[in-house]
Amino acid sequence: MSEPIRVVLVDDEPMVCAHLRTILGSAPDIEVVDDAQDGAAAVEAVVRHRPHVVLMDLRMPGVDGLTATERISELPNPPAVVALTTFDADQYVLRALRAGASGFLVKSTPPEDLIGLVRVAADGHTVLSPEAAKRLITASAGQQSGRQRALAAIRELTEREREVLTGIGEGLSNAQIGERLYLSEATVKGYVSRTLVKLDCTNRVQAGLIAHEAGLTHR
Repeated sequence: MSEPIRVVLVDDEPMVCAHLRTILGSAPDIEVVDDAQDGAAAVEAVVRHRPHVVLMDLRMPGVDGLTATERISELPNPPAVVALTTFDADQYVLRALRAGASGFLVKSTPPEDLIGLVRVAADGHTVLSPEAAKRLITASAGQQSGRQRALAAIRELTEREREVLTGIGEGLSNAQIGERLYLSEATVKGYVSRTLVKLDCTNRVQAGLIAHEAGLTHR
């Protein structure tokens, strides 16, 4: 990106925001433009600063991170919202991803990894580590209603679209899916776009969850 990556931090613990600001401020291409202590202030900060990335705590008093994520996702050209959590909050993470979050990070993520993952989010990619994906699959596996909805949703897909969805669920990039299916990256991009529309998903993470819940992938 030619301009700095603008980031808004959201956490009800000022010390957490200060810690994240220090880490991200050390990167020459990242600018923390604001921080907020609740979801309502987070939405206001997004409207005011038009950031590229929002690091969003999920559990906050007042307007929580889930509600804030939903409101931000409904804005025109919304930023990438990355949920900040711990591994004992799996169900909150699932709800945040379904609300439009682009992925999630554990608060204990090492500083060097945090900077890189913010860059990944700003580029429009999913922020979801393999370990995090395993935990989410486990958390969603027992939700029968979610599985039924997922199975109903994929009935509308063509065989090729299901193959593409499987790749998304495995965390593959468009280029990697293209290599697997012998398709050009541009063709895969078109399939991804159509698949997201058919599934009524706003991003690849939501589509990936449907792939897992429908049993298309066990990875």
